[in-house]
Amino acid sequence: MKDNAFRIAVMPGDGIGIEVTEAALAVLDVVERRHGLAFRRETVPGGAIHYRETGVALPEEGFKAAEAADAVLFGAMGWPDVRYPDGTEIAPQLDLRVRMELYAGVRPIRAIPGVPLALASPRASEIDLVILRESTEGMFALRKDGVVEGDRLARDTMVITRDVTERLSRFAFRLAARRAERRGQRGKVTIVDKANVFRSFAFMRKIFYEIAREFPDVDAAHHYIDAMALDLVRRPWDFDVLPTENLFGDILSDLGAGLVGGMGFAPSADVGDAHALFQPSHGSAPDIAGRGIANPTAMILSLAMMLDWLGERHGMESCATAAQEIEDAVDAAFGAGDVRSHDIGGRSSTGDIAKAVIARLGEAA
Repeated sequence: MKDNAFRIAVMPGDGIGIEVTEAALAVLDVVERRHGLAFRRETVPGGAIHYRETGVALPEEGFKAAEAADAVLFGAMGWPDVRYPDGTEIAPQLDLRVRMELYAGVRPIRAIPGVPLALASPRASEIDLVILRESTEGMFALRKDGVVEGDRLARDTMVITRDVTERLSRFAFRLAARRAERRGQRGKVTIVDKANVFRSFAFMRKIFYEIAREFPDVDAAHHYIDAMALDLVRRPWDFDVLPTENLFGDILSDLGAGLVGGMGFAPSADVGDAHALFQPSHGSAPDIAGRGIANPTAMILSLAMMLDWLGERHGMESCATAAQEIEDAVDAAFGAGDVRSHDIGGRSSTGDIAKAVIARLGEAA
């Protein structure tokens, strides 16, 4: 932070990323005024359409802007019909995670009042967990180095390192401890793996339990990925923080979003030791882009996560307070029926939802 102002790299990207970013920035405008905060915003071009027009998905100066910023606010990048020569999609966000060492993919899964839930159980409203996706290695580590031998064989390699697993595990336990303090109950971290089959996961689990000994006030457990897929449908309210390998985390976070209304309600953060990026878990949604009906809730909640992270990192209570106010405003707007987004059968536009959240912010004490 310089000159009492946070420097934010804003990367709207493609499709609805542009629309939901605009909605989130409108909320940020209000937060700045309410709490005397200041954010210097630098818009950084990039994404699939930028690649189609320039041949570059994210210019080098864009990476440098992200690294120099106090935080990155990211919309969505990618477009199904725009691909690299090898057939893979444009995804600069994956490069950002690796280059900035954003190893902790934080994916909160929380029931929001007024939003229809997938499970009929009366306990579904208790869903409040975090999928912690390791975001720099695992099955994604060598994604550009996969081998295709003729037309008979393809091979990709999974990588698990001690260094990253230790950092991810400590992050998980610290997160669980912080959640426990807020929620008034003991924290629990459950590593999700396939340690009964793969040596890499057995290695990951071993390191996890080594780190667990550093945190005696937080419970540690393990779950196989297939059993977790089952139990997230059967009893998601029993889980707290779930660290897991990159690909497993990618899959489970979509499953989790489906439990609480869909991707439009699924915020996320990619956090490292020095940098952090905040974005909705959804993609660019070409089928609804430009129609003004995208649900900006995930992006607005990602903004709240950014404020909370900045507040903790810089010891600024006003940021943490603003983050909680945004979350409360989202809950109030949907819980009272002020808005109902298109993805859950409503008719509220992207702008309607942003305005409803802003109106509820105005009521905050």
